[in-house]
Amino acid sequence: MSTETGCSEQKFHEIDSYIAALSSLDGALVNVLSQAQSIYGYLPKELQLHIARKLKVSPAQVYGVVSFYSFFTMEPKGKCRISLCMGTACFVLGIDEVLKEFQKELGIASGETTPDGLFSLDALRCVGACSLAPVVLVDDRVFGKVTANQVSGIIDEYKGFLSRGSVEHG
Repeated sequence: MSTETGCSEQKFHEIDSYIAALSSLDGALVNVLSQAQSIYGYLPKELQLHIARKLKVSPAQVYGVVSFYSFFTMEPKGKCRISLCMGTACFVLGIDEVLKEFQKELGIASGETTPDGLFSLDALRCVGACSLAPVVLVDDRVFGKVTANQVSGIIDEYKGFLSRGSVEHG
């Protein structure tokens, strides 16, 4: 089996073991994709094809699920994933200016990863934290009532975590 995208046999083995442990393959696609992404970090084409073969579903079905759910990604993401809520409350309260500032500071557009692999920037539909609008998520940490003036401080904080070799944060 080719490993041209960087998927190792060990990673395929882990996914295969997960699939083998399932009591039923019916309706398992989303769970298998979620597990595969947690192991590998993203879902490249080769991995999607492997999963399709293992679950005996069409590659189109796998791709359809991967491309439909925003949780899944076909591209590697940065060590720190920055997500901005673009829901109505956040938009009305200025998240578009916050997004522009993140794009300027990081030198990337929404949906991209910095060349050094440290940061990914994404826009989400709604995170359900309207009382904190505008909302920015960095990994699992929620920043509420964010302004464009706070962006460089958020980035600097995470650069500090990364320079210490950890993204453990409070």
